Amino acid sequence: MEIINDNAAMLTNYEVMTLLSDIQAGRGQKKPDKSLQQLATITYEAVKYLEDRPCKTQTPEIIEQFMTDVQPYNLTKSEKVQLLNQYPSTAVEIQLIVEESEERLTEDQIYELLEVIGKYRPSEAIEEDGEEDDENEDMDEGEEEDITEQE
Repeated sequence: MEIINDNAAMLTNYEVMTLLSDIQAGRGQKKPDKSLQQLATITYEAVKYLEDRPCKTQTPEIIEQFMTDVQPYNLTKSEKVQLLNQYPSTAVEIQLIVEESEERLTEDQIYELLEVIGKYRPSEAIEEDGEEDDENEDMDEGEEEDITEQE
């Protein structure tokens, strides 16, 4: 997927990660020189952040198929991009992303949309949720008592 004009539209996280990775590698874009050390640091940190997000597993084909699958919901391009970038998992998250969702989508459509989005959510995200539960299990019994006492 080639970015023709990086200032013309809203980009997906995948497109941003690809663009920044190309800049880091010196492909297609001018690699930041020594006088632009701060830009190089920002580029590195942004790529590092995006590599831990769902966009790491996306491809141009996945993005194209996602956009096709959400077409029936009459979403704006920016709403589609936000759904793709964030992979919401609850109706509340959909309502926060889709402007005037109460008027534009029925409750059934919201849940259908969540199912469509779920097909694209990487399995790594599910594993990360499981890790959070494990962290709570590792708590000492004394810590659990402290939490109970505070309530």
